[in-house]
Amino acid sequence: MNVIETVIEAKQMPHEVEWIELKTNFWNPKEIGEYISALSNSATIHGKKAGFMIWGIDDENHQLTGTSFDYQQDVSNEPFKHFLARQLNPSINFEFYEDYIDDKRVVLLYIPAAKNVPTEFNKERYIRIGSSKENLRKYPQREANLWNVLSNGLPSLTNVDSERQDLTFEKLFLYYGAKNKKIDANTFKKNLNLINEKTGNYNLLALLLADDNAISCRISIFNGEKKYQGLKSVKEFGNTCILYALDGIANYGKDVLNSVISSEEGRVLERKDVNLFDNDAYREAIINSFVHNYWQHLNSPQISVFSDRIEILSHGTLGPDQTLEGFFNGESKPVNPSLAHVFMQLGISDRSGKGVPTIVEKYGRECFTFGDDSITLTIPFVTTKKKNNKDRIINEIRTNSNITALEISQKLDISLPMVNKLIRELKQNEILVRKGSNKNGYWEIVK
Repeated sequence: MNVIETVIEAKQMPHEVEWIELKTNFWNPKEIGEYISALSNSATIHGKKAGFMIWGIDDENHQLTGTSFDYQQDVSNEPFKHFLARQLNPSINFEFYEDYIDDKRVVLLYIPAAKNVPTEFNKERYIRIGSSKENLRKYPQREANLWNVLSNGLPSLTNVDSERQDLTFEKLFLYYGAKNKKIDANTFKKNLNLINEKTGNYNLLALLLADDNAISCRISIFNGEKKYQGLKSVKEFGNTCILYALDGIANYGKDVLNSVISSEEGRVLERKDVNLFDNDAYREAIINSFVHNYWQHLNSPQISVFSDRIEILSHGTLGPDQTLEGFFNGESKPVNPSLAHVFMQLGISDRSGKGVPTIVEKYGRECFTFGDDSITLTIPFVTTKKKNNKDRIINEIRTNSNITALEISQKLDISLPMVNKLIRELKQNEILVRKGSNKNGYWEIVK
């Protein structure tokens, strides 16, 4: 068990996830037992091999604090580990580990995911909902979901039946033909995994690739920087084979949304024409959102265009075997491998893992926001006001060196992703320096 890698990964999470609990010196034997039940069951629901309870990290800011937590102590003259094991049913091979990071002690509790039946402690079953530990009996829908995963595995595009079975695939054949790829009318259903092996019915992947799937794929265009400022228009590309929907959204971004403007930044004698955003990053973002979207609820990625940015929201979280660092490094572990296989066959993606690194190279890691059940990518627009906005940010910092990026965003009415991007550029140009931690530090203007 590599304690240091696991702790670093947990620190990098933007918030506590449902299979990881962070503590400093927390000691309550009964609650720790309940956490084991909750984290074990939640790990199963999320397709993780294990859940973790970690002492030595602040649960609010994820700063490394170190811990004095002692898992060798007794509970009413009974060894703590025996106290836990005696009340867990079924028995699971949990284990404590400890190590030092920057001379600070951390303790990690490894909790295997539930198998066959839910894990219970003291005859009760628990689950995580967000960052809260709850009694599973209060949430019958989640209990049913847990039992379903224990019995049938995680729901996927290939093991869940399509509600519609009257599917046709003429457009799929046309698309393959346009790409100079051949597909056999007699074997394509099997070769593309369009049949649920357990039931013999068309599955969700078949529905996505069908001629008429009634799945909306749209771009919503808003008047200003906020949704409450009004919806200007909606461009619909869905209700058809998602290969065509994907092409429509990608091409609309390149040909219509990405208009050319004249930039004044760095100007000496002549204007320089620039696009609003990077086409390669946008295309990779759209492809990734389709490949990694949680399609089981028949909700497509949500694409919103504002006056200063594009937001691309894909439903669901990272894949079961994907780490946050692996995600940013471009490790190719698609949430929907069967759909990714189709994309690779058609040359839409090459599984090289270049997508996220391409986006990060252009816009930085901060352009990704990880929610409990979604991942949002924000692509800020280039504007002729960029230089002026940098000056405005510096003026705010000159007035208050402790100001946060969120406070700057609210005061200047600039989107938070844009503020983060401009601050990153100011730091790269050695104009700004951050002193201390993100929570308790301050800004220093160098030049």
